Amino acid sequence: MAAALVAGGTATAVVWQQRERDRDAAARAAADSLAAGLASGDLSGARLVDASGAPDGGAAAELATTVEGMDGLRPQVAVTGVTRDGDRATAALQVTWPVGEGWTYPTSVPLLPVAGADGDGAWGADTSPAAVEPSLAATERLAVQRTPAQRGQVLGRDGSAIVADSPVVDVGVQPSRTTDPEGLAAQLAALLDVDGADLAQRVTSASPDAFVQVITLRRADYDAVSAQLRPLPGTVFRESSLPLAPTPAFARALLGRVGPATRELVDASGGRIADGDTTGVSGLQRTYDERLAGTAGTTVQAVARDDQQGEQGEQGEQAQPRELFTTEAVAGQPVQLSLDARVQQAADGALATARSKDAQPAAALVAVDVPSGDVLAVANTPATGADRALDGRYPPGSTFKAITTTALLAGGLTPDQTVPCPATTTVDGRSFRNFEGGALGEVPFAVDFAQSCNTAFVGLSDRLGPQDLPDAAAAVGIGGGWDSGLGVDAFTGDVPADDDPVARAAASIGQGTVLASPLSMAVAASTIARGGWTAPRLVLDPAPAPSGESGETGGSGESGDGGAAAQPQPDAARLAVVSDLMRQVATSGTASALADVPGAPVHAKTGTAEYGSDTPPATHAWVIGFQGDLAFAVLVENGTSGGTTAVPVAEAFLRALA
Repeated sequence: MAAALVAGGTATAVVWQQRERDRDAAARAAADSLAAGLASGDLSGARLVDASGAPDGGAAAELATTVEGMDGLRPQVAVTGVTRDGDRATAALQVTWPVGEGWTYPTSVPLLPVAGADGDGAWGADTSPAAVEPSLAATERLAVQRTPAQRGQVLGRDGSAIVADSPVVDVGVQPSRTTDPEGLAAQLAALLDVDGADLAQRVTSASPDAFVQVITLRRADYDAVSAQLRPLPGTVFRESSLPLAPTPAFARALLGRVGPATRELVDASGGRIADGDTTGVSGLQRTYDERLAGTAGTTVQAVARDDQQGEQGEQGEQAQPRELFTTEAVAGQPVQLSLDARVQQAADGALATARSKDAQPAAALVAVDVPSGDVLAVANTPATGADRALDGRYPPGSTFKAITTTALLAGGLTPDQTVPCPATTTVDGRSFRNFEGGALGEVPFAVDFAQSCNTAFVGLSDRLGPQDLPDAAAAVGIGGGWDSGLGVDAFTGDVPADDDPVARAAASIGQGTVLASPLSMAVAASTIARGGWTAPRLVLDPAPAPSGESGETGGSGESGDGGAAAQPQPDAARLAVVSDLMRQVATSGTASALADVPGAPVHAKTGTAEYGSDTPPATHAWVIGFQGDLAFAVLVENGTSGGTTAVPVAEAFLRALA
């Protein structure tokens, strides 16, 4: 009998212990689901109850109201412990908000069994504003305010600001102030070159007192049209400042712009950027936004809930905002570039003169300081959109003959050697011709180079092996891995090795599969001018991470042994010969318009690069060269020829600097 009693007691104890473990687990599950819901903002998976344990259908909305002033920020919430005493338990939580360097504090939430469930069933959390922040009263909620930091400046090579805060005017429309939104939109479209139909639609669909953005103007641009704008009924204006370059065109594709944060940028920032922030939205301003933007100051307050303010106000007991957390704004740091403001503005101005088959040609100009490798100008037209100066991928045409020549010199060619220049020549059934069908006859190679004779180079291409052109290109940096040392994205070029004689013939004149950017051709020109390799620089501070330089076979940018890529090793003597030949291009060849540019002698090589499948093929116009310590490359899309289209741009650029 005693044994039976002992056995029964033991069984009862086991059941009781298991029940206690189940209750502990249920309480912990309630705490975990609440923490997950608070962190995600979705409390649908959490069991929320009132003080009696009955399901509380309004608790989720109450918690949402408590955090609605946190501008969409979500905290990290960890359950640090659950203690239980019978039918009551407490969850200890650690809450961390992504504000400042992190606002962290403990809080606690009562837990109890859900009414109607058996003793081992579900548990729920009895929430209040204090579940979110322990000092909050039932009538309070959280509210965050951000104080923008002073944005860092973009500095030029000399350390002076090339992008700094400048006054601007936002031009807008307040719908309640106009009786003719369509007519007003048409007038603003004519004055400001905006889409009138889109503006009219936005005005008619906006709330009466909204500020409908039309355009943001530099103060000087606004002043020029203010007399016409201000009398228009419905127009309203807001003055502010934005980081701006000296002119709207100034290296704009490279620098990018600053503007209101997009939803994409906010979502991707991990809390660093909030709705309403001004941030870098493109170009370098976006790439280096975290450095330039600094850290916004943050103040979190406990404020009266909106649905409590009126009642409390009548009673005279409305709570004043209480500061819970604050951090001071930390100013952004500058980014220093190698750009020279004078050279950049000369480049921008020269591109404005570009003419081609297009009414408004796309064009690019890159300038490089020969001794240092510093990129002094990165200009594009149109100024907005793609940065074709750095990222463009184009056949370089006859400008590549400067590189082909170094390979031919290595094989024994001399400038005075006679090399025929017929009107056409054929390689394995493929016919090659000169621009406009010209022919020079039996002339020295130096003349072929100066006059850019395609057939002479094609005729010499059988002297080249499959690897000779890639090696020659790699020696001057084309296809190298130096782009990672620039601090921005760039295309360094691609010159594939090819066993096919026809492909090699096309590559010898910069056609076929050979591709380059204006930057890579300017770097090649600077290498020729220097007589040796120096890696180009664009972002000076913060200095980009060190990278290997590509000079190995194929110019692929990959190291054959898995180690750091080797630096280009051009032959100085061959580069000196090419330099002399490029001088003849400027004095008596296809770039003779540059012969009398003031200053040091100009050396150049023109190019007319065919592309596409039209008959005759469409062409891009190129010229590369150097004058003294300044190397350059000019590309004009759909230009007729290097000599007639690109050279005038180069001339305007060099004369502006003379």
